[in-house]
Amino acid sequence: MSKQNMSLNVETSDLVITPVKTKAERDVFIRVPFDIYGSEDHWVPPLLAERHDHLNPAKNPYFLHAETQLWVAYKNGRPVGRISAQICALYLERYNNATGHFGFLEAIDDLAVFKALLDTAQTWLAQRGMKHIQGPFNFSINEEMGLLVEGFDTPPSLMMTHAKPYYAKHLEALGYVKAKDVMAYDSRTNTELPRAARLMVDRVKSTDGLIIRPFRKHKFAQDIAIVLDIFNEAWSTNWGYVPMTDEEIKMLGKNLKMLVRGDYIQIAELKGRAVAMAITMPNINAAIADMNGKLFPFNWAKLIWRLKIRPPQSIRLLLMGVRKEFHGTRMGAALALSVVEALRLYHSSRGTLQAEHSWVLEDNIPMRKMIETLGGWHYKTYRIYQASLLEQSS
Repeated sequence: MSKQNMSLNVETSDLVITPVKTKAERDVFIRVPFDIYGSEDHWVPPLLAERHDHLNPAKNPYFLHAETQLWVAYKNGRPVGRISAQICALYLERYNNATGHFGFLEAIDDLAVFKALLDTAQTWLAQRGMKHIQGPFNFSINEEMGLLVEGFDTPPSLMMTHAKPYYAKHLEALGYVKAKDVMAYDSRTNTELPRAARLMVDRVKSTDGLIIRPFRKHKFAQDIAIVLDIFNEAWSTNWGYVPMTDEEIKMLGKNLKMLVRGDYIQIAELKGRAVAMAITMPNINAAIADMNGKLFPFNWAKLIWRLKIRPPQSIRLLLMGVRKEFHGTRMGAALALSVVEALRLYHSSRGTLQAEHSWVLEDNIPMRKMIETLGGWHYKTYRIYQASLLEQSS
């Protein structure tokens, strides 16, 4: 069971770093980026109600296996920054590397504010035995992750972050170095497969006992279990991978059930056994960009119209996986192409033109080449930073 510790209230002259203790303080934490980005064209204000749920230990299953703390930076009484620190038990069980994480980092263009926030998070982690810090993760690798370091001139897609260029500059000035980059690719759904890829897909489709089918909402529990089983197997050796818990799977299922049609998810079965899958979701960011974080009193109806009544302007290819036995084989590549192509045909037939493929590890060359074969181009880079923590007494 997680707990939120309320230690560490840091003051330096007119700068105060205050731990979040109440719902009202959590609301201040959530609203910090509204002041940082203001009316910037490419930032998308998050839905306030969703952010409250995400940060609420009673509603987010992440808190069941993690210890967390949030802070807000005040300068002359005005909120000017925020940060979280978290220790994930599942991550430590898997890697045993005494690494804690930071997240939700937002701040004005002031190195002193960044330093005070990160020093506070580092101290909190060091007091709990951590030797290293990585981030940003909001809260985990299975949620929003990475700091935008390339591609500031377009809005972020669903569950992807935005930032200002000075964020990376200040982190690096404070000694943080790159741990890993992940890529986002843009694409158009009306781009047909190149001839070689089309031949590969046609060949695999003729395989005896192979079918490509949509997710079955009438067998929701069965198919969500299939999707997550393939995900956990296919991604298990990826950098930073942490398995989803049963509670997190239930929450993902609830969100999928609410937001997507069955055709948004495609599953490949070989002789009755599911061997590959791919999941798309509507890019909600495009639907909420003009709502300033508010659903009520009228925006809820607008959102339902935009998501349910008409096809989305854009989608995000959120997850794709092929069982490990097919990794590095032509059959595996063909299976991946086949489920992605089924999704492309579905969305293009409905009039959706834009799709983001994200995120992809920088060193996952086969996946990057596949996306580029499909006509995608790299347009954003997100960076995970890391640093070592000095021994600090509690």
